[in-house]
Amino acid sequence: MSILETIESPADLKKLQSFQLHELAEDLRKIITDTCAATGGHLAPSLGVVELTIALHRVFSTPTDKIIWDVGHQAYAHKLLTGRRDNFKTLRTLNGISGFPKRHESPHDSFDVGHSSTSISAATGFAVARDLEGRKDKIVAVIGDGSMTGGIAYEAINHAGHLNKDMIIILNDNEMSIAENVGALSHFLTRTASSEFIHHFKKNTESFLKRLEVGNGVLHLARKIEESFKGLFTPAMLFQAFGFEYIGPVDGHNLPAMIETLESVKKFDSAVLVHILTKKGMGYTPAEQNPSMFHGVGPFEIETGKIIMGKGGAASYTAVFGSALCKLAAENERITAITAAMPDGTGLTGFSRDFPARFYDVGIAEQHAVTFAAGLAAAGYRPVFAVYSSFLQRAYDQVSHDVCIQNLPVTFAIDRAGVVGNDGPTHHGAFDISYLRHLPNITLMAPKDENELQHMLATAIALGSPAAVRYPRGNGYGVALDQKLNIIPTGRAELLREGDSAAVFALGTMVYPALDVAATLEREGISLNVVNARFVKPLDEAMIITMAEKYGVLITIEENSRQGGFGTAVLELLEQHSLGSIRVLRLGYPDSYIPQGEQHELRAILGLDSIGIAKSIRTFLAS
Repeated sequence: MSILETIESPADLKKLQSFQLHELAEDLRKIITDTCAATGGHLAPSLGVVELTIALHRVFSTPTDKIIWDVGHQAYAHKLLTGRRDNFKTLRTLNGISGFPKRHESPHDSFDVGHSSTSISAATGFAVARDLEGRKDKIVAVIGDGSMTGGIAYEAINHAGHLNKDMIIILNDNEMSIAENVGALSHFLTRTASSEFIHHFKKNTESFLKRLEVGNGVLHLARKIEESFKGLFTPAMLFQAFGFEYIGPVDGHNLPAMIETLESVKKFDSAVLVHILTKKGMGYTPAEQNPSMFHGVGPFEIETGKIIMGKGGAASYTAVFGSALCKLAAENERITAITAAMPDGTGLTGFSRDFPARFYDVGIAEQHAVTFAAGLAAAGYRPVFAVYSSFLQRAYDQVSHDVCIQNLPVTFAIDRAGVVGNDGPTHHGAFDISYLRHLPNITLMAPKDENELQHMLATAIALGSPAAVRYPRGNGYGVALDQKLNIIPTGRAELLREGDSAAVFALGTMVYPALDVAATLEREGISLNVVNARFVKPLDEAMIITMAEKYGVLITIEENSRQGGFGTAVLELLEQHSLGSIRVLRLGYPDSYIPQGEQHELRAILGLDSIGIAKSIRTFLAS
């Protein structure tokens, strides 16, 4: 029996001998690697924090103590140590355990996450609540270096330092430049600063000096000497300026050092930041050598690290977008590209190579990205911000205030619109139509296939006003790609199939399923018009009204929440033209968060595959 098989809860971890912890670390790495090889997942981040996770659960006692994981893609070892070992093989699958901490899964998961930079804010809330209730439990936020590029992290650390509550921030640093500040002196400073005796000695000395007639001056001088000395060799000054006591850097793979450090800071009663150094992908050579590729990875061969490719040879929407943007940028030197720490995921790697002076990765800072784009646009450029649908939500205020109010020509290339699969509700692009459609000045489009995506991108950039193109995760249909990119007439839909029973207005990914359904129902005596809506805003009002008046029945299909979506826009149009008697069937996402699962599984559950759409239309027309 392996050491891991003896761990049913963190309480069992505390019973192990020190020498057994290293074997436990090996067990954790093996099951994480084996599982990710089968299901995909965030492999490199989780491998990098195995020792940290063991140390946290060795020293602290969840769920009484709270551990808040930032993003949560580093929490696989945490899940394995908190009662989910037997279910871990279901990671990120339909009805399986989530790839992120979820409160409904375990009391050891104190806060739901999935997006970046939220841990310090949440931890501050937990710390305030604890103190209001007079409890003594410990609050720990684990934040990765990438997450420290998000502005909310600094807003939180500024507030937390001001409150100076009893809380611990673990800064997991695996690639920041400050990782180079390692050596004998830093090790000495770490051991000295993390000593419980030194911590209390400092506080007692401060209290004593304050009582002396010259205490304040001496105290100020002592603090300046300490800060200046440590600040020369460590990042201490930055975090001390925020009001945190700084400990580190600490080798995050040295279990005895980690446990010793955490045992020491556990006895502190004020805000402290522990800076640890780790290696992404630690323990699995392919992930160590290419941590970016194995950050979030699909199924792969364990022996070689080779990614197992899916079926079909069609290019992905993401790749087609990136290629089309490069083509347009070669013709227009005013085009720039922006990403928020996702150059690979958004298809901008080629652009960054071909046009390095016009490519900008701003880090995990979507708010800044949008206003930065607005500044570029106001200065005469044509910025394209490539971003996942659910990540753009973080910058809604900037889209409205800084882009749309000024009517600036910023193009939003919204990737991962619709269900994305195994990452679940924090990543599904279920709301972008709803949160963008009502903004004045914006044009909103969705292509039926990868070829139309090219033309919509060209159209968006040429408009001279705010525009967004939403497209899904995954491969296209393998249609031929036009070499010449054309401008699509704004607000013009495309009639693809004529019928005499009703009109179906399908948007984006729902166009081809709608055509399949029309062919099926034709054999049953139901003849449908199928329209590629193309534009959510502005709508093709003339075609919608003509179809409504002719047939008295309209059907809308979209991969977005029905609340405020494309179908709602059609209803509003009919109401404006006093056509409220028209019967309308709106197919889309329900008023609930969508779980994790493969895209085809989720569309079937939601009734948005060909079978589900046909069933809904039959029932609607029969009634």
